Amino acid sequence: MTSAPTAPPSLPDSYARLAEVFPALTVTAGPPCTGEGWVSTAGLAEGGAELDAFLAWDDEQIRRDHGARGRPDVVASVGLHRYAWSACLLFTVPWFLHRRVPRLSAEDVSFHRARGRMTARVAEFACLPGDPAAGLPGARTVAGEEAMRAEVRASIAAHFTPVLVGFQPRMRRGPRALWGMVTDELAESLWYVGRLLGEEERARRELALLLPGVTPPYAGGAAFRMLTGRLGEPIPTRDRVSCCLFYTVRPEDACTTCPRTCDTDRVQRLSVS
Repeated sequence: MTSAPTAPPSLPDSYARLAEVFPALTVTAGPPCTGEGWVSTAGLAEGGAELDAFLAWDDEQIRRDHGARGRPDVVASVGLHRYAWSACLLFTVPWFLHRRVPRLSAEDVSFHRARGRMTARVAEFACLPGDPAAGLPGARTVAGEEAMRAEVRASIAAHFTPVLVGFQPRMRRGPRALWGMVTDELAESLWYVGRLLGEEERARRELALLLPGVTPPYAGGAAFRMLTGRLGEPIPTRDRVSCCLFYTVRPEDACTTCPRTCDTDRVQRLSVS
């Protein structure tokens, strides 16, 4: 008997391209890994020992690098931010590069944050009718570009619904704040990778269509806007729907899209020197 493939042949190409431009994250096709340093997304969703170990890494890193102890809810918020930023790329990079959207449940993914590695067990993906991958095992065709965007939103929502259940008691925040974080990590991770790919403008344009602001459970839109730098250069920015609360640890290092960071500070930090 031949074993089932661990991923359709079309998706590793997308993940390989991601690793080329962003070596800090390597995604391999296959079942979740176990062992030292690995956590399964299913384990995070359960909210037990694996989530404890995952958040202990953030707690230690905050103390080591910033000389301060984060509140438990802050540690959990930072942990979700760091997981979601990477996990959203499992869906958005194949969509952005090849118009293919995998379905990945919490049981299909594992993460080794110290090594910057993730595994993804993909059995099904959506694509457009004219895609050469449409005849591959696991392919499911959808009608057009808006249907593909709906697949991205639905696949990410299905992945994160149990994850947020696991994190919510630690974070002590409501559903809108939790989905606001997913909204922000979806937008900002692809925006960043789009810049590395030399396609930042297209990434912003695609994200504006993907997250127009009226797509539950997402709590807001991509909502990019432009500032003017000190030399007159355009500076793209957005205001996060949520906050990971890192400013409570080190206020001067709040992210440039944090709702607490004013436009004057953003221009000061992002302008051409």
